[in-house]
Amino acid sequence: MEDEEMEKKVQQYLQRKGFRLTELALQEERNRLSTSAISDVTLARSDNDPGRYHDGYGRLRTWAYSSLDQYKHELLRVLYPVFIHCFMDLVAGGHMQEARSFFHTFREDHEVMHSRDLKKLEGVLSPSHLEEMELARSLLQNKFKIKLCEYSYELLLQYLQKTQALVVLGVINEHITFEVSPGQPSLISDDADVVALIGTSKDLAKQINQKEVHWGLLEDAVEERMEKALAESDKIEAENKDASAEENKKRSAEGGKQGASLNKKSKKDKLVGATGKNVKTETSMVSVAPRVKPELTLPTTPVEVEQSILEDLRNRAQLNSLALPSVSFYTFLNTHNGLNCSSISHDGSLVVGGFSDSSVKVWDMSKIGQPAKPSSSQGENGSSQGERMSTLDEGKKPYTLFQGHSGPVYSAAFSPFGDFLLSSSSDSTIRLWSTKLNANLVCYKGHNYPVWDVQFSPVGHYFASASHDRTARIWSMDKIQPLRIMAGHLSDVDCVQWHVNCNYIATGSSDKTVRLWDVQSGECIRMFIGHRSMVLSLAMSPDGRYMASGDEDGTIMLWDLSTGRCVSPLLGHSSCVWTLAFSCEGALLASGSADCTVKLWDVASSTKALKTEETKGSTASRLRLLKALPTKSTPVYSLRFSRRNLLFASGALSLSSL
Repeated sequence: MEDEEMEKKVQQYLQRKGFRLTELALQEERNRLSTSAISDVTLARSDNDPGRYHDGYGRLRTWAYSSLDQYKHELLRVLYPVFIHCFMDLVAGGHMQEARSFFHTFREDHEVMHSRDLKKLEGVLSPSHLEEMELARSLLQNKFKIKLCEYSYELLLQYLQKTQALVVLGVINEHITFEVSPGQPSLISDDADVVALIGTSKDLAKQINQKEVHWGLLEDAVEERMEKALAESDKIEAENKDASAEENKKRSAEGGKQGASLNKKSKKDKLVGATGKNVKTETSMVSVAPRVKPELTLPTTPVEVEQSILEDLRNRAQLNSLALPSVSFYTFLNTHNGLNCSSISHDGSLVVGGFSDSSVKVWDMSKIGQPAKPSSSQGENGSSQGERMSTLDEGKKPYTLFQGHSGPVYSAAFSPFGDFLLSSSSDSTIRLWSTKLNANLVCYKGHNYPVWDVQFSPVGHYFASASHDRTARIWSMDKIQPLRIMAGHLSDVDCVQWHVNCNYIATGSSDKTVRLWDVQSGECIRMFIGHRSMVLSLAMSPDGRYMASGDEDGTIMLWDLSTGRCVSPLLGHSSCVWTLAFSCEGALLASGSADCTVKLWDVASSTKALKTEETKGSTASRLRLLKALPTKSTPVYSLRFSRRNLLFASGALSLSSL
């Protein structure tokens, strides 16, 4: 009697909470337990039969693919989590032969969307491998979020009740959470984020994205001061030209043709002056961005550096959809697949490569192809490199070799002014090098696993790192321990990028999410969900409002930091997007990929159209592809816009692509 009352209470609880699948499973189990003892023995025997996983998934797959087209794409979303957990259940039960057969029979269904996960799971050969694998632990600890319309959900319930598929029902109850929406099924084009393993409830993600983000620029930033000074000098210069032109006009009023020519000249000067002012106004879209106070103590900028920035701003090219940038491409030859990463200094004068043999090599572009100078001579960056930097004709190496790491080097980055270089390695360390002294200054130890990425802050001194240990860390050059540790990703943190105001960093991960962190508190304040594969590259717009992220599948997403929503997905690359860069005024976005192309996207006009469409309540259009720049056979490793808006790119010639 007590058992019956308990069952009624459990059933009432399940009905009240809306756990319809669990209630259904309970009813099915009760019906089976009410059968004869012979049936119980048969059932027990079938529970130990590994073939029931193959049959259960096979029937579900056949049913989903034969559903009405209107609902098919929603019902097919259930297949991947059921496939994954059926395979892992077989492995955990020790049925390795059946598990391999099941895996190879049905893997083609998921090859396009989940190839990376399948490659990892393909290496599982025993239950111990499953326990050690990070991906498997993540899949077991977290549920898949799947969106279904109400009718699709009812169809699934009816199928499970009719077929009494206990194996599939158990997997769905334990590992899938459904988000049921009223009305018609979602569009197939909106399918980009329907199956996202986020490791937390959607309510929590929404709660995180409601936190305040101050996305503007720093108060009294160096470039802002320089632009004001430049605008004032241009104004004075234009006034002087106008005054001298007026005097010449009066003096030559009686000079006939001479006066006419001078008049034309004065008009031309006025036109140039007006055009120059207009260019500065358009270029400085950062002027409309709000100003925020720095949360970190920022270093002072040397006077000579400010003068260099002023000169660059004075000669900056105005880019837009009609005026595309000039591109300078640095190609590494004969690397024999040993080059893992490359980076370019802000002025393009230095190029660094990180190699699998644990070496870091720096090329000075001004010295390539020139005769070697005596050792006392100073390089472009003030470094005495005469003995070590020479031409190939003399049998000497055309680069400076930095040695210190004990494992492959996965990332390298120059400081904003090119005087320092950071490198990270599989040996779990980060090293700081001086390009002036050609020496290793510090070895930073804090991560416990390989460090995939390291990036200097926009003002130097501080830097951020991303690691296989699922954390990102904030460091300062003068301390050997990290200042902050950002923990929360479910898998490797593959890339990191600073916000332009230095108050935030963004991280991209193999868990297919991008997160924004507050540098001062170490708290996650934004979670961006939508990528279908690991996130490999990040870039921040110059005004600090937008962020671009690129993934392993070749998809680029543009995010609005203030709302946490995707502005526009960019589809054009056919392989991994390894690098992204915004132009200095934010009008263009450049992307570099393993498909051996650089693509230029129109950001300015698209974001303006977006704001108009947002006010009207319509959906945003995708960014326009302006141009695709193919290389002969060189995957693009890194991109950088100089302060003058010249686009630098680098990559290693790949003979396998020829």
